Amino acid sequence: MTDTRLQPGTIRRPALLIRAARHALGGYCRQRDLSRLMPGCIPGSIPGAPAAVLPRILAAEAELDSARRAGTGRYDPARHIALLAAIMGEARLIAAP
Repeated sequence: MTDTRLQPGTIRRPALLIRAARHALGGYCRQRDLSRLMPGCIPGSIPGAPAAVLPRILAAEAELDSARRAGTGRYDPARHIALLAAIMGEARLIAAP
């Protein structure tokens, strides 16, 4: 069974975060951004197909959102926006014919 918290269409975040991520989506470069956002990836490499990468990005974003909600010092808004833009970009690639 799929965890519905890890589905792009079920993410509920503050409007400002979503607007910033939509703006960042215009500059989203899969090869550059995924290797930076996903630990263990070789810089400049593509870590896999969008359907395989998306669950990892969603999990990283959910962890960062938990830090945001808890008000911890490890919250990074720039990384959060980049992760949301990556989710949007990967979801578009999956939905493309």
